[in-house]
Amino acid sequence: MISTFPRVQRWSYYQGFWYFPMFLEGLMSAQDHFTPRSTDIFITSCPKTGTTWLKALTFAICTRSRLSGSSASSLLTRMPHDCLYWNMTLLKTPLNGTVQFLWDAKDAFVSLWHFIADLQRSKNIEPLSLEEAFELFCSGISSYGPYWDHVLGYWRASLEFPEKILFLTYEEMKKDTASHVKKLAEFMGCSFTLEEEEEGEHRADDSSFAMKNGVFFRKGEIGDWANNLTAEMGARLDDIMEQKLKGSGLKLPR
Repeated sequence: MISTFPRVQRWSYYQGFWYFPMFLEGLMSAQDHFTPRSTDIFITSCPKTGTTWLKALTFAICTRSRLSGSSASSLLTRMPHDCLYWNMTLLKTPLNGTVQFLWDAKDAFVSLWHFIADLQRSKNIEPLSLEEAFELFCSGISSYGPYWDHVLGYWRASLEFPEKILFLTYEEMKKDTASHVKKLAEFMGCSFTLEEEEEGEHRADDSSFAMKNGVFFRKGEIGDWANNLTAEMGARLDDIMEQKLKGSGLKLPR
């Protein structure tokens, strides 16, 4: 069945989104057989939009009492992706608790291109050029994209079910980490005590993005797209995003 799906480059088209074929069998099986628990929380951000950071925060927040502080040491020796199950597929699950992370499309594209290109080079595969990948991205063809459809779907759902979906932006999280970590903890039902807030406030902005840690980390810098894309390319993607999100009420991060 998968071999019959429309395909462009390395992506296959299924239910309105583009996937690597290697993930499709598991995705389809999960849609047919996976039953979420009422306490499950899903991180549904697109790849390379700050997902690794969000996973680290989520894991540290929800395990801090049960693991008596060992969650921090776990994150020093293991990747966040090893601490939490991967959930980069679009599952038709009930709205248990979902956290959506948005990053400016230009930065998200550049981060994703570097990630895939580095991964392919490590396997002696010639990656797509930045320009070719950009054209595909602007056409909606990217991992788990179109990017705007992924974001817009969760944005609209968050307006309808604010108690079930927490919509965050990378820019806001980095600008005011402490308050957004508190918001994340409250959403997950494990708010910080007053003592925890006082003790941890001075450490809240200590982001692991300040140091490299394998292929999942690069820079994490807002606006780094300008070091990779021309001004014309940036303006073009901004125009596409504004057109796609027009009327939704979602303000584009800059």
